[in-house]
Amino acid sequence: MDEGGAMDEGSGMDEGSAMDEGSGMDERRTMDEGSARDEGSARDEGSAMDEGSATDKGKATGAGSPMSGGGVVNDVEAVLTAACREESARVIGALTRHLGRFDLAEESFQDALMAAWEHWPGAGVPARPGAWLMQVARNRAIDRLRREGRGREKMLAAGRIAPLPDDPLRLMFTCCHPALAAEARLPLTLRAVCGFSTAQIAHALLLSGAAVDQRIARARRRVAEAGIPYRVPQADELDERLESVLAVLYLMFNEGYLASGDGAVVRREMAAEAASLTHQLTVLYPAEPEPLGLWALMRLHEARVRARFDGDGRMVRLMDQDRTLWERAMIAEGVAAIEQAARAGRPGRYQIEAAIVACHAEAASWAETDWQQIVLLYDLLLRHVDTPVVRLNRAIALRSAVGIEAALAEVEALGPDLDGYHLYHATRAELLREAGRPDEARAAARRAFALTANPAERALLTREHGTGLD
Repeated sequence: MDEGGAMDEGSGMDEGSAMDEGSGMDERRTMDEGSARDEGSARDEGSAMDEGSATDKGKATGAGSPMSGGGVVNDVEAVLTAACREESARVIGALTRHLGRFDLAEESFQDALMAAWEHWPGAGVPARPGAWLMQVARNRAIDRLRREGRGREKMLAAGRIAPLPDDPLRLMFTCCHPALAAEARLPLTLRAVCGFSTAQIAHALLLSGAAVDQRIARARRRVAEAGIPYRVPQADELDERLESVLAVLYLMFNEGYLASGDGAVVRREMAAEAASLTHQLTVLYPAEPEPLGLWALMRLHEARVRARFDGDGRMVRLMDQDRTLWERAMIAEGVAAIEQAARAGRPGRYQIEAAIVACHAEAASWAETDWQQIVLLYDLLLRHVDTPVVRLNRAIALRSAVGIEAALAEVEALGPDLDGYHLYHATRAELLREAGRPDEARAAARRAFALTANPAERALLTREHGTGLD
């Protein structure tokens, strides 16, 4: 059992194991501004294409390509999902900057996605999907302005659109403005900046899909009503926005480190983008220790990427990883960043989670891990973030520091709060198996299997608990 396992929050999920605490914990449960549950629960900026054309200068994916033939719908869906994730912040950010209206920008981008879904299956995917989406969103924005009777000046502004490198951060701070309800900031940012689907946001925040859509709709209206500026705030204006932005970056990194859906297991580009944006924050706000702590946390997880899957693509738990594959230079960078952040004398959740991961990263072996120190760090973390998932990860660490029965008792107490969380059941299954209760362990594994769509996690559960879990 990888103690870190309940959730590798810091990692997104450590090695999928029910027990890879080594990660920190699954941000999914600790977010939503402190609530674990609610309401029941482009790079290509310039193309001249319009929505009627599927090609960029005549180049489309056509016959004989992976986009043609019987699998066209599924392939288009995959490409469109990737384009949404990669281009959302660039397109919406650029439109917001030029039009001064986030609501118009976000709605126009959604229109562009719908147009792509209608045109691409028959006409082929354009050579530059991002440029296509930018152009279509621009055209739809102009159409909306025209219908609203807006003046020529804004329509002309809409014709001079090009993304800037800091658009994602500007957009994040806009979506995390204190004028928005705290519960609405994360869903809105995950949709507009990260391109997350309703299902992904619901999974990340333990919300229903309907609750997610309601929050986003309310937040979008509020951005327009409050006239929230589209810019990166000055250091003395950070207030709670920085906390919200860091939370979004953490969720973005987690989704990239181990995707929650049934598609690609790891979306390295999303994790890399989250780490890059976090590093930009450390440059923008060098006196703030928490961005540095989060960047250290990401760096430490990235250092273990090569060891997380075996040659057959199967997930390898932290306790079983080949530590010679870990990137020691990255680990050193992460540890140095933790030490630099600590000099500010303001400990926070990300610094503490990074310190937990550093305990694993610096241990010569699983057996030599300092479990007592990890439990103490979790006790400190609970002073900053007391959520069921943090307690679940502490219980996993407790298993190695104290014993199986102490860990299982704490895990059982978390059932009412985490019943819909697959890693709770996966953790419980491993503990029950170790405690000599195989029937209960298999029932818990079956529940975990039903709650996750990730193929690597399902494969790991099958290896640990046998076939027939579905």
